[in-house]
Amino acid sequence: QVQLVESGGGSAQAGGSLKLSCAASTDIFGRCGMGWYRQGSGQEHEPESRELVGFITVGGTRAYGERVEGRFTISRDNAARRMTLQMNSLKTDDTDRYYCAAECSGAWKWGQGIQVTVSS
Repeated sequence: QVQLVESGGGSAQAGGSLKLSCAASTDIFGRCGMGWYRQGSGQEHEPESRELVGFITVGGTRAYGERVEGRFTISRDNAARRMTLQMNSLKTDDTDRYYCAAECSGAWKWGQGIQVTVSS
């Protein structure tokens, strides 16, 4: 059973930075796309309603949500089984619960989520 564990959330001031990390319990990094999603206005128990923050394929191709383009950077280290999200120029609007996700041949796995709070 794959487990995804997020770390690094917490509080920051607007304009500041945070770095989120996601570690996987098994070696999925070599075959799964990985991403960060935020809860947004969707229901907590409806993963399909979450909003894309960033996604990175096995080959390293990246995609970002419109709200974070140019401010956040997603990276992955397959050997270390770790994915990170560098969050710069934070805005109060970035406050949300962030989830690590793995997409493996159409099947999705999710972490428990981690809170990010940005104050003005």
